[in-house]
Amino acid sequence: MEHQHSDHTAPKTTQIQIGGMTCASCVARVEKSVSKVEGVDEVAVNFANSVGTVTHHGANPDDMIKAIESAGYSASVKGDDIHSHHTQDEHAAHMAAESAEQMRSSKWELIWAAFLTVPTILISMAWHPRPVWVNWTLFALATPVIFYAGRQFFRNTWNAAKHFTTTMDTLIAVGTTAAWTYSLYGLVVFSSSSHMQSEHIYFEVGAGIVVLVLLGRYLESKAKTRMSSAIQKLMGLAPKTATRIQADGSEETVDIQLVAIGDILKLKPGEKVAVDGTTISGSTYIDESMLTGEPLPVEKTQGAGVTAGTVNQSGSINYRAEKVGSDTMLAQIVKMVERAQGSKAPMQRMVDKVSSIFVPVVLGLAVLTGVLTFFIVGSPDQAILRAVAVLVIACPCALGLATPTALMVGTGRGAELGILVKDGEALERAGSVQIVLLDKTGTITKGKPELTDISVLSELTRSEVLSIAASLESNSEHPVAKAVVVAAENEGIVFKQSEGFESLQGKGVKATVDQVIWFLTSPNATSELTSVNSEIGDLVLDFQKQGKTTFVLHDGSKVHALLAVADVVDPNSKEAIKDLHELGICTVMVTGDNKATARVIAHQVDIDDVEADVLPDGKAAIVLKSQETGPVAMVGDGINDAPALAQADLGIAMGHGTDIAMETAGITILRSDLRAVAKSIGLSRATMSTIKWNLFWAFIYNTLMIPLAAFGLLSPMLAAGAMAFSSISVILNSLRLKKFV
Repeated sequence: MEHQHSDHTAPKTTQIQIGGMTCASCVARVEKSVSKVEGVDEVAVNFANSVGTVTHHGANPDDMIKAIESAGYSASVKGDDIHSHHTQDEHAAHMAAESAEQMRSSKWELIWAAFLTVPTILISMAWHPRPVWVNWTLFALATPVIFYAGRQFFRNTWNAAKHFTTTMDTLIAVGTTAAWTYSLYGLVVFSSSSHMQSEHIYFEVGAGIVVLVLLGRYLESKAKTRMSSAIQKLMGLAPKTATRIQADGSEETVDIQLVAIGDILKLKPGEKVAVDGTTISGSTYIDESMLTGEPLPVEKTQGAGVTAGTVNQSGSINYRAEKVGSDTMLAQIVKMVERAQGSKAPMQRMVDKVSSIFVPVVLGLAVLTGVLTFFIVGSPDQAILRAVAVLVIACPCALGLATPTALMVGTGRGAELGILVKDGEALERAGSVQIVLLDKTGTITKGKPELTDISVLSELTRSEVLSIAASLESNSEHPVAKAVVVAAENEGIVFKQSEGFESLQGKGVKATVDQVIWFLTSPNATSELTSVNSEIGDLVLDFQKQGKTTFVLHDGSKVHALLAVADVVDPNSKEAIKDLHELGICTVMVTGDNKATARVIAHQVDIDDVEADVLPDGKAAIVLKSQETGPVAMVGDGINDAPALAQADLGIAMGHGTDIAMETAGITILRSDLRAVAKSIGLSRATMSTIKWNLFWAFIYNTLMIPLAAFGLLSPMLAAGAMAFSSISVILNSLRLKKFV
């Protein structure tokens, strides 16, 4: 329903905390219920944190609450609930605890239901005919599974019926009830004949369907727990306390919640930045890889901005707080992740779509069969038997196997290939991807600086240059220093004794080696200390065009060598991009690095397009823009990639990356091999094709068997055989995925 409102009225946003949602179908039901409220324009329910965001023009929040409650869920306006006083950290912890409790509950219900169902199925399949007492035992085993473990299906069926709709839960409830009712009828009517009675017992069908669907619900709960955990870990990146400088110059440690805009804070070596602000004194290097993904620390001097959650290296600075609490960049990243997770449409379940037509048709056919049989044959028993037979035959046994078996085999094969798939929704989304956005650092490249070039410009040998440079840098913790030291160690270079080591903030290092004062400095700093000719300038420019960071080794009067360091391309990246192109997928590099470096890397691996100088919110925005063209996958490994990974139709995290990236993503590449991205998309397409074929065989079975049951031409034994054949065909078709390479 589209509601009318005046265009000049600004829309309002109301957030509602929702309780009782167990799966993606619940999300759709809540959204549908709230959207019918007068004045509501748009509804987006976040399954990860159970919050519904309603955009409206004057709609009454009480009406929204009533709509949600009438759909079978609890609800309260966010801010009115008992947790409204919680901090972001406390709220995230509370949501994670709730998700974990829901997962534990789902797990134990699945375990005991399976414990009762497995012997029910085994006895039904292997013991035929059976004594009467055995059939009553099957009744005792299956009844609690169907009506207690499966109670949510009956509750959701009732809620859907109140809104004149049907869902997969309706199909499950009707099918399992029909199987149970038909079987109970057989127990009573054929109590004197164990042979005839056994032919009319289908308790295992109802119990088996319930357990299969409970397995799917448990996997969804597990995915929800991981989503909540990702948000909690993001919030945990900010420190709990800060060092505040008082008016008299003394220092005090205060809770992060007490920091106000304008406060002067001190950042000590090794600490995390508490809030966003501006440096007012001191100098240091800060690791901002969580924001930019770049491995090299950034120098911070007076006037430079600092961001909450980034990590200080060895220096110390004082900075003024400018953004605190929910206004910091880190808090914005958390909000973007939450918003992106909530904005995704629930998994488009083919079975739910079909069930909205299939269920009413089957119910109608069953009633029609019973009525016609009574008028034609004149036997109430025959009328009941045929009507219930239609429902039993329509019971979605193979239908229940169609999706989970393919997903289990597909995800299992993925694990063997080093591809960890979070859930079925991620696997489905992977198959439709048309554009792949790739982070540069740690995804296309190795993610750490390496010494790539040494240009000797004096009488020294290459080994002597590397020995002097490594001797200088062995005293430094800077990533570039480590790259030089590692290169020397790999070549077996002997380090020399260095004395008087000094770090030149923002310029480089100096120390005495073999009684000579040596400098390893940036090109700009070198020109301040000694003369630099045009030949050296040309070499530096050439390295910069290749995306390399250059340092000059000199003794204060003469330049002896240039050393170039770069984050080198992973050897598998070019082949990985080629594999994606063969699947008809467009590739785009999205990086926080500068355009010159990004284009050099893109050219090396043949990527279609480049987006450079991009921050986390920019990455998410690029994903959003790309989605206008088609389904998008984002590949990354850092905290800075989390919003984009969540916003994308499919997030793919590299296994060597941060926990937050992996938990936000739908797929994780365990072996850190970019070639697995194309493999995961190929596996998804194969799995979705298998599911479609499985559904085809399941529905063909129903289509062919229902008329036979309606005309009384299908005996229970033949029905059992047909059901078994349908299920076996689905399982065998799914097992073909084990051969995927």
